[in-house]
Amino acid sequence: MERYKARLVALGNCQAYGINYEETFAPMAKMTTIRTIMAIAASKRWPLCQMDVKNAFLHGDLKENIYMAPPPGMFTHPYDKICWLKRSLYGLKQAPRAWFEKFRTTHLKLKFIQSQYDSSLFLQQTTTGIVALLVYMDDIIITGSDIPLIEDLQRSLNSEFHMKNLGHLHYFLGLQVHSMSNGISLHQNKYTQEILILGSLESGNSVLTPLEINLKLCQNDGDLLPDPSIYRQLVGSLNYLTITRPDISFAVQ
Repeated sequence: MERYKARLVALGNCQAYGINYEETFAPMAKMTTIRTIMAIAASKRWPLCQMDVKNAFLHGDLKENIYMAPPPGMFTHPYDKICWLKRSLYGLKQAPRAWFEKFRTTHLKLKFIQSQYDSSLFLQQTTTGIVALLVYMDDIIITGSDIPLIEDLQRSLNSEFHMKNLGHLHYFLGLQVHSMSNGISLHQNKYTQEILILGSLESGNSVLTPLEINLKLCQNDGDLLPDPSIYRQLVGSLNYLTITRPDISFAVQ
């Protein structure tokens, strides 16, 4: 059976800065923070749990007065009224900021401390242990030494938001995570396969050296690409791939 999903999205491109919104912000954890949290969890043998917030942006409370016209097809007859939004919607410029502010204030009420180095990291230390929570948009990683406190945190999140418990951490931002007896293994095999499909290279043969030895490239050599967007996507994806394969950075320069 096919499953269909519909979502009401606001026309954020029609919003004007200083009138409809003031600040924009998205909770995006730093990759160095993610690697550090995983390294500490591996060395301390802490569990790594993952949760997902369903429709995260719909949880944000709006401070601005935002009005929008009903979407086409909502009413069978012409409708001369507009909607006054009390909660944020996907598409609004301030939706990520409103969501994160709701998420931040909730954790401050739970006695968590927001990191000054990375605003997406929240910590709580008690006499029985420590718990660390890291959020990237709507994906959450939880780890720590206090298992009962982690379980209490998960129950608190379920009561405040629409959450999905994904169990032990296996996949996060293109990183595949495998727990072993002696630590944690990180790789990007799935992400690499997606890059090959993007560049239509999945049927190519693997080689030890991607480029010819001593190859010198010049700016004006070759013909211009008719559409450079795919090339730019590939370069950006290869740069992101260096999270677990730093040697690739030498090929990309």
